[in-house]
Amino acid sequence: MKLDRRETLQLLTAAAMGASLPAIGRARSREDIYAIGRFGNVRVLHQTDTHAQTLPLYFREPSANIGVGSARGRPPHLVGQAFLDYFQVPPRSGRAYAYTCLDFQEAAHRYGALGGFAYIKTLADRLRAEAGHANTLYLDGGDLWQGSGLANLMKGTDMVDLSNLLGVDVMTPHWELTYGEAQVRKNIAAFAGDFIAQNIFLTDEAAFNGAPSFDPASGRVFRPHVIKELNGHRIAIIGQAFPYQPIAHPSRFVADWSFGIREAELQKLVDGLRAMERPDAVLLLSHNGMDVDLKLASRVRGIDVILGGHTHDAVPRPVRVGNAGGSTLVTNAGSNGKFLAVLDLDVGAGRVVDLRYTLLPVFSHLLAPDAGVARRIAETEAPHARMLDDELALAEGLLYRRGNFNGTMDQLICDALRAELDVPIALSPGFRWGPSLLSGHRITMRDVLAETAITFPDVYVQEMTGAELRAVMEDVCDNLFNPDPYRQQGGDMVRMGGLDYVCAPGQAMGSRIYGMTLDDGTPVDPAKTYRVAGWASVNQEQTGTPVWEVVARHLRATRTVRTPKLNRVRLEGVAPNPGYIPLA
Repeated sequence: MKLDRRETLQLLTAAAMGASLPAIGRARSREDIYAIGRFGNVRVLHQTDTHAQTLPLYFREPSANIGVGSARGRPPHLVGQAFLDYFQVPPRSGRAYAYTCLDFQEAAHRYGALGGFAYIKTLADRLRAEAGHANTLYLDGGDLWQGSGLANLMKGTDMVDLSNLLGVDVMTPHWELTYGEAQVRKNIAAFAGDFIAQNIFLTDEAAFNGAPSFDPASGRVFRPHVIKELNGHRIAIIGQAFPYQPIAHPSRFVADWSFGIREAELQKLVDGLRAMERPDAVLLLSHNGMDVDLKLASRVRGIDVILGGHTHDAVPRPVRVGNAGGSTLVTNAGSNGKFLAVLDLDVGAGRVVDLRYTLLPVFSHLLAPDAGVARRIAETEAPHARMLDDELALAEGLLYRRGNFNGTMDQLICDALRAELDVPIALSPGFRWGPSLLSGHRITMRDVLAETAITFPDVYVQEMTGAELRAVMEDVCDNLFNPDPYRQQGGDMVRMGGLDYVCAPGQAMGSRIYGMTLDDGTPVDPAKTYRVAGWASVNQEQTGTPVWEVVARHLRATRTVRTPKLNRVRLEGVAPNPGYIPLA
């Protein structure tokens, strides 16, 4: 039984009104995977990178998540069978489906969709009741307010409302900040929990002009941490927002704020908390990305656990990193609402005695939807249902995004830009958010917006020489494969439409991209000028039609979308690599 988004929403509405909900997916398990039992005296729930996906979805994990240098073959740079072997996950199991891309479409029909806020709520409430509500803390690692057409239209207010219904206690930001300072502050005021970030400061000019901040003395824009008392123990949570906000997104959204990893400030904060507040545990709620967190954990002492996000890595077992103060556990809890992490702590006086970490896939066919959350989703979507459910085309093959180099969904976007704007080459950003669509799915405007809904969506056409094009590709590739994690900003390689190339991830900056050819096999001439289309530019002068309108127009004209032929990226110096499965 396969349900599209509209049918899923109709069923959720029925559940909210008291009707029964049919099971999604044919597989059933006698094992109650959510009966994890109590452990310790404090429970922390952690979700991250949900990207406003409020309904159950399919999301294909990557076949390419390549680690270079010391990161090769280590979490999170494991895919497919290498992932299953490392984490001892049974093949063809529900967990194998949740964590890998193996046999994705067949497994999707067997195990069904994952996530959905009504199902997350049911699971979270069960986990709270098991440990005791007063002993449980719910954290969100960011990218909560952005990622759907409705969230973009409502500037995140719908997601603030839903996060309050989920009972989120603390969050830190990333894409949230692309709504601009005024809207961010409105949303924070409506949020029932604490919004924290130790690494966002006023610029010198903004501080001089008296711009608003949490602490004018230090210049910190937001509260850097909170301390929560659970079961008689003091738990400190420090916020670590995405460090590269003004680089990865238009700086105009955060003109008064400066960012960065702020390692020295973080160490000073941890030391001060340990000395003055004497917490029993210190957690870092991070949106750095897992590789950055692994390096940070080796250099900053005094943090017990880093609850990480940003790179969308679903890692079922924490990585222990040694440092001058002992060691820190680093986790990462996946994306798109597919997982809910449970950190159970056995806390003593001033220290964590023991802990247990469980990353739970949120299988919608194993959970009943919470009626209140389902009702709120249905009510919020109702005024926009005609727009969201507008059918554009039929997918005759799997459309997916996630992976270091290419994906059929991104290829479709590039093909649409090339066709509609009549250009030989198109670029699309390597975003890691956006659901996968199974073969036979009726593509709607909701689906297109779930891949493109941002506050800087305009398409553009510009002339670029072959040398300039290669320079852009080299720059993005260095962001992905620089051996120093602090120089990585997350995301995947820019997607290329109409252009094949060779990539050598292990080489130095300036030497990774070569062998560039057009679709007809003509080599790209460094001195020749080409018309290139793109979208999501940080340059405010590049304006045009929102990309979702261009893609929708292309789909309406096409009506049937066969699996797009991927532009080829030939990798050098990679295979064999446990973070890479060559595509057929």
